Amino acid sequence: MSLPESIRASMSQTNQRFSTAVVENGNFDAIDDVYTMDARVLPPGAPTVEGRAAIKEFWRAAIAGMGLASATLTTVDAQLCGDDVVEIGEAELTLKGGQVISGKYLVHWKQEGGKWKWRSDIWNTNS
Repeated sequence: MSLPESIRASMSQTNQRFSTAVVENGNFDAIDDVYTMDARVLPPGAPTVEGRAAIKEFWRAAIAGMGLASATLTTVDAQLCGDDVVEIGEAELTLKGGQVISGKYLVHWKQEGGKWKWRSDIWNTNS
């Protein structure tokens, strides 16, 4: 990863905030700390979700519908692209029944209010 340590640390904190606050604790207001105001989520097999309010509702329904208990996000590669960062990563999702789903994701990061946040978020599963 050819990023300054300060950017890597900020990305790691944001990814952890999503995993812990949003997924594990159901704190959907923490979405404000993760996604930019103009963010888009591009879920597999579903329409694009735009804006934080819609993204909060998307994740509220998706987490409940899946029975998602935890999410581990691991950065595989991240590159500066102008003023932004593009991250490729692997995700491990654990459902409340113990089933594990593996997948991959691509996040377009942008600075907002001095913090690195997700502007575009797309993923799919490995099976």
